[in-house]
Order: sequence, then structure tokens, then C-alpha cells
Amino acid sequence: MFEYFYNEILRRTIISFGTLFNGITVKQENSTIKVPLAYGPTQKFLARLEQSPDLNKSTAMTLPRMSFEFTGLTYDPSRKVTTTQRYTVKDPVDGKETSKVFMPVPYNMQFELAIMCKLNDDALQITEQILPYFQPAYNVTVNLVGAINEKRDIPIILENITMQDDYEGDFTQRRVLLYTLRFTAKTYMFGPVTSATKDIIKKSTVTYLSGSERGTAHRDVTYSVKPRAVKNYTGNVAIIANLANDISLTDTKITVEDSSQITIPSSGKLYADLGGEEIWIKSKDGNEITIERGQDNTSAVGHLRGDSIKSITEADSVLIEEGDDFGFDGNTF
Repeated sequence: MFEYFYNEILRRTIISFGTLFNGITVKQENSTIKVPLAYGPTQKFLARLEQSPDLNKSTAMTLPRMSFEFTGLTYDPSRKVTTTQRYTVKDPVDGKETSKVFMPVPYNMQFELAIMCKLNDDALQITEQILPYFQPAYNVTVNLVGAINEKRDIPIILENITMQDDYEGDFTQRRVLLYTLRFTAKTYMFGPVTSATKDIIKKSTVTYLSGSERGTAHRDVTYSVKPRAVKNYTGNVAIIANLANDISLTDTKITVEDSSQITIPSSGKLYADLGGEEIWIKSKDGNEITIERGQDNTSAVGHLRGDSIKSITEADSVLIEEGDDFGFDGNTF
């Protein structure tokens, strides 16, 4: 069931969240200080402050500072989509090779941003530079899956703010004002990205040998098969003709209004969709075409005048999905 893949979605979202707060500054008297930001739990930084052997060093070297932490991950049923549906995209490098991926699964990532200051004015400056952008959400564009260049707007929602004033202990212990901002980022989890041109066997060859001894065996006959699409995968459905008359479920010679768009390839295999019934168009004579009905386990049914005949092309065969009950084109040589 499971296979190895790593899209780095959680990592990319964490980095994008931290980048939002990476350029905040505060002003103290005649100096401007850039507030350092690091990833890690708040208690780690508080413990480092308390255990520092040099309590008399300049406060500006230690406080103010900020830290953020990824604290939780929950499924979001309100944004649920059909996860079994897949869509295809072009390769972002050459624009030619097609990849496909299942629809993403919505998850909410929880973050905590801690603002640690000695002076209350510093904490107010930092907080005021953050709050106006969250009403209560701020959208960040994140390239979630680099393999297919899948960019999505991730809403980051400010849930609540708490304040704590650690001003206990003896005279030498430092005061720390701690503001904690809690956020939720509504991201998406993608499964493995597969190449639509590589995950299906495009041709299989079986060779039968004759002779009783391995050294003297020779090739007798070889069979070659390749998968063929029985429905449209590209989304580009071309109508190649319309019925000129009603037909019954047994008719094999039918008349169309205009056969100019019907081109039978040299292989003689032109398959098409007629109202959900797959047909094989064998030949045409003017506007009269000869067909075989009910191909690849589809049912032959009656059709009405004006019904469309839609093409199934080689481009659809390239995008055959794994597990499809596609037909085979057998040739002996």
C-alpha cells in the first residue's frame, strides 16, 4: 500500500510561516534593533536566559527575541475533496512530460510564536507590527510540491494571544515578558507524484521458442501487445461526426452527416465513443461508415439522429491510468 515519497510539504510550510516574522525591528532610544528569530520551544530560550553565567551583559544582546514552533497537525474535514480523483500536469522543467497526482488532503498545522522581551514597550512594538496583517487570516503562497510546481495560497489564521510576565525570584534574576501568538495554517498534503508515461507498461512482447534443446532452440513466433485507452483522458474531446439517422443496436453500416473529420490510420484501428458505447470504425465510403459495435465490454445500444461520435486518440493512450481495463492491440510478426 505504502511507497516512499517526500514532497517536503510540512517543511516548506514551516519555513514560509517563519519567514513572515523574519524582518521585525524595534527602536530603543537612538538605536534600531532587528529582533532575532529562531525555531524551537519557548522554554528552551527561557532556560538559556536563566542559566546564563553573565547576567550583566547588555540586554540588547539577548532580549528582545522571538521563537516559533510547529505544535500540532489535525485533519480538516470542512475542506475535504474527492481524494480518489487524480489530475495531470505538465512537467515544470520541459513542459512536455505529463505527471499525475491524487487530489490533496486538507490538514491544519498549528504554530506558536513567542515574543520575549525585557521591556513592555519592545513587546508592544513587535505585536503591533504583526496584528494588522491578520484579519484574522493572512494568505501565503507556498510551492507545496516542487515536482509539479504546485503553488497554493495557504491561509494563516491568528487564533489567540496570551501574555505572561515572569518577574519572580531574587534581584539578579531577569524579567521576561512573554507574548504567545497561536496560529493555524490551512495547508494540503499531496501523495506521490507519478509520471503518466512511465507507470504503465506501454508494450509487452512474448516470444515462443521451439526445439527440445536450449542450444538449438529458435524463435517460432512473437506476439506484441500495447495498452490502448478506451476513454478520453486528455479532456480534449473532439467530435468527428454526427449521426444522420437513428440506428439500432445491430446496425454496422451507418450514415453520418459529414465524414470529413474521420481519418482512419494505416493500422485500420480507429476507435471512438458513441454515447458511451465504444465503436471500431473500420472503413468509410462517402458519408457511410462501417463499424463494429460494443468494443471492450461496452454494450451496443440504439442511438438517435444527431448523436455525436467522439474520438479516442493516441494522446489518451499515453495517459492510461493504472488499473484501467484497457484493450490490447495484438500484432503477430
